[in-house]
Amino acid sequence: MSQEYIATGRRKTAVARIRMTAGSGKIEINGRTFEEYFPTPSLQNTVLKPLEIAQSTTTYDVRVNAEGGGPTGQADAVRLAISRALLLVDANLRTPLKVEGLLTRDPRMKERKKPGRPGARKRFQFSKR
Repeated sequence: MSQEYIATGRRKTAVARIRMTAGSGKIEINGRTFEEYFPTPSLQNTVLKPLEIAQSTTTYDVRVNAEGGGPTGQADAVRLAISRALLLVDANLRTPLKVEGLLTRDPRMKERKKPGRPGARKRFQFSKR
């Protein structure tokens, strides 16, 4: 069997675990085709960007398990996972991927609600009298 590269990508609360093998460029996400899972061109371009930079859109088959978050968060998580897997394939890709900002994890998440307040930072209405 050919070499299998495993990587994880995260953004906000979305997590994408991928298995990348040599193949024909087929991408499968949660058992569905890539075009079916991410119907908009912008989300599709987001996911394909690292493969385009590495000039290997038809070189690898990618199987993805994505969960949590929404479509944009999942697309960015898949993008990060693919970028990390490409680094395992060829360490020379680090510079072009880094220049495009594809190796940076987006840590922004919803802030937790604090006790004694209606939200994370909001206060209950103050009444002077």
